[in-house]
Amino acid sequence: MKLGIAGTRRVATVALTSGAVLTTGLLTAPAQASTPAQATAAAPAQAQALAAAAKKPSVTAKGGYVMNSGTGKSLYTKAADTRRSTGSTTKIMTARVVLAQKNLNLNRKVTIQKAYSDYIVRNTASSARLIVGDKVTVRQLLYGLMLPSGCDAAYALADTFGSGSTRAARVKSFIGKMNASAKSLGLKNTHFDSFDGIGKGSNYSTPRDLTKLARDAMKNTTFRSIVKTRSTKQKTVTRSGGYRYMNWTNTNPLLGGYSGALGVKTGSGPEAKYCLVFAAKRDGKTVIGTVLASTSSANRTKDAKKLLSYGFAK
Repeated sequence: MKLGIAGTRRVATVALTSGAVLTTGLLTAPAQASTPAQATAAAPAQAQALAAAAKKPSVTAKGGYVMNSGTGKSLYTKAADTRRSTGSTTKIMTARVVLAQKNLNLNRKVTIQKAYSDYIVRNTASSARLIVGDKVTVRQLLYGLMLPSGCDAAYALADTFGSGSTRAARVKSFIGKMNASAKSLGLKNTHFDSFDGIGKGSNYSTPRDLTKLARDAMKNTTFRSIVKTRSTKQKTVTRSGGYRYMNWTNTNPLLGGYSGALGVKTGSGPEAKYCLVFAAKRDGKTVIGTVLASTSSANRTKDAKKLLSYGFAK
C-alpha cells in the first residue's frame, strides 16, 4: 500500500510519540530497541547498573563478614578472622546455650535475685529492669536478654542453667558451656569469659565466627521468633503474688528499618566499640553477617545495611 505525504506524517508522529512515551518511562513492559545498534547500546548500561549494586562497599567497622545463610558461601570479608571484643553480641551464645538444654521448660519460673540488680548497678550495664523478688519465666528472660540487652537477664540465665552449689560456681559452669558450644561449632577464634560481654580481657570472637554462631542459633524457632520481635509486653508475677508488666524494645535498628530484616543482636562497649550481628531475607535468600568495631551506633547500622544489600546483589 502506498502512503501519501499526510500518511507519512501520521506514521512519523506515531513513532515520535512512542519514542516520547518510552523515554519518560510510562510503559511498564520492557521497551524493545528499534534497531540492533540501540539494543547493543542498552546492554552496557544495564551491566553498569548491576555492577554498581554489586560493588564492594566501604564500611567504618574494623571487621566485617557476610554469608549466604542457605549455602554457607562467603560474600564479603574485612579482617574477618581478627579477634575483637564482642560486647553484647556475646548474648547470642548465652541464648543458644539455654535453648540447647535438654528438656528445656520455657515456662519455668525464675525468681529475680538482688545479686542480679547489684551487678547491673556495679557495672553500669544495660538492663531489662528486672525487679528483685519477681518470678519471671525462662522465655521472658530470653526476651529480656535479646531485646533490651539485659545483663540482669543474662545473669539470671547463667545462674539458673549453670551447675554448682554456689552462684559463682554456677556462673563459671555456664560460661564453660558457652566455650564448649563454641568449640563444637568450630569457632576457633572465639572465647568467652562472661555471660553478657562484660569481659575480663578474654572475651572475644571474629566477624566470621559470630556469623557462624548466629547462623546456627537461627535454626532454633524460639530464637528466631525472639530476635525479630521489635517490642513486647510481658506479664510477670511479683513477690507479693500480684503481677506487673514489663515493656521491652529491641535495640536492633534494622527491624523496621531494613526490608526483610530478621534480627539478630547489637553490642557495644569501650573496647568493642559498636557491633552488630544481622540477618535479612529477600526473595527466598537469607543473608547473615557481622560488623565489629564500627565508629558509632549510626555507622554500625549503615555498615550493616550496606553489607546486606551487597550480599543480596552477589
